[in-house]
Amino acid sequence: MTDAAIHTQGLSKSYGDKPALHGLDLTVASGEIFGLLGHNGAGKTTTVNLLTTLLEPSSGHLHVAGLDGARDPNGVRRLIGYLPENVQFYDNLTTVENLRYFARLSGLRRPDGRIREVLEYLDFTGHDHERVGTFSKGMRQRVGIAQAIVHSPQILFLDEPTSGLDPQGVRNLREIIVGLNRDLGMTIFMNTHLLAEVTRTCTSIGILSAGRLAYHASMEATTRAFPGEESLEDIYLQIESQRAA
Repeated sequence: MTDAAIHTQGLSKSYGDKPALHGLDLTVASGEIFGLLGHNGAGKTTTVNLLTTLLEPSSGHLHVAGLDGARDPNGVRRLIGYLPENVQFYDNLTTVENLRYFARLSGLRRPDGRIREVLEYLDFTGHDHERVGTFSKGMRQRVGIAQAIVHSPQILFLDEPTSGLDPQGVRNLREIIVGLNRDLGMTIFMNTHLLAEVTRTCTSIGILSAGRLAYHASMEATTRAFPGEESLEDIYLQIESQRAA
């Protein structure tokens, strides 16, 4: 587990008497881009909320960036970044003003230099002093990534990051994700239902089905294991059908 960015054992979550996640055993190595797939209601968002310490598990254990999520949730939060599906900003504030607020929440006392670095990396410096309320979905998503990485996290969690984006926005986001992993060595954990993006972006995948991990392997091993299938969609549907049988 020493080189694991994320490690869970028997991780479970129930809402009242309704189970959402059953005994998740999962290891994601440092430096991976991991894609978690599953139908709506499969438990993807619950998994991310547990790993980011936004939820407490009903049972089981989790370690993120080498820290115990139950014993040191604040320590975990300092080492991760998180972009929810519908990131919220103060629409009447500018890009820099929003990022300054989030950076200070993350513990950066003099964040302006780091904010400039992040906006330059994301090629977004021309919008520093524009109000976020005037931005398109794609522009807001870029500000969302900026707030998620402004404190230089080891692991970045993305919950349905391409939701609502047009094709160009999806491509731009894909390039950012790959760049963060390549240039900064950042481990990426991504929830998504877009199989094409997983194929182009991820180094390994997991499939959740009804709250249980039905499959976990590298993309390379996955394509070898299903030589007769032409696409990840075909593989996904085959695994789902095997699970249901």
